[in-house]
Amino acid sequence: MSHTNFRRRASPLDSLLSVLDESLRTLSGAGSPARPSPCTDRARPKAESDRKLSAGLMRVNHAGEICAQALYCGQALVARDERVRRALQSAASEERDHLAWCRSRLGDLEARPSVLDPAWYAGSFALGLASGLAGDRWSLGFLAETEAQVERHLHGHLERLPADDTGSRQVVEKMREDEIRHGNAGRALGGVELPRAVKAAMAATSRLMTRTAFWV
Repeated sequence: MSHTNFRRRASPLDSLLSVLDESLRTLSGAGSPARPSPCTDRARPKAESDRKLSAGLMRVNHAGEICAQALYCGQALVARDERVRRALQSAASEERDHLAWCRSRLGDLEARPSVLDPAWYAGSFALGLASGLAGDRWSLGFLAETEAQVERHLHGHLERLPADDTGSRQVVEKMREDEIRHGNAGRALGGVELPRAVKAAMAATSRLMTRTAFWV
């Protein structure tokens, strides 16, 4: 069964099975990346405090990718325009790479993903459905704003990562490059500018997730 493969004429049962398959693969880490990891230095930071810092930051990034998979899954499920569906599926495919890269790096750092990943997934899937049902232009605007906030968040991580954690830095830099491209694609396809209140709510939710996932 192909990942995030929501066709316009799929039956409700087929769509449900696709959603369940995608969620299980995402949460279990069973999916394989389509692209090799940009991490060429698998060494851990030398200081234990730096290792814990890197582990916390990469756990946050992994949780963020869990959210991205759920978000795009929900949006693609109800997308009306085939171009929008393809754009969401393309972004989801690259976010799936990010998820695998982050999980692998967590292993290098002797750390685990967030135990709250199922909750992040469920909440983000609901948001994806809601934004998708509002219409494709709103869905794309939500995608663009999400990616803009993620890009700023990754930029902050690049500033916080220990100087000797080359491997995590390589992963985050490539992720940031992809997120910028995803956001640009959403705007190019006609995504609307979201109201300031919606952006603020998204930012507040993101802060809650990042602060919690760093530790739990």
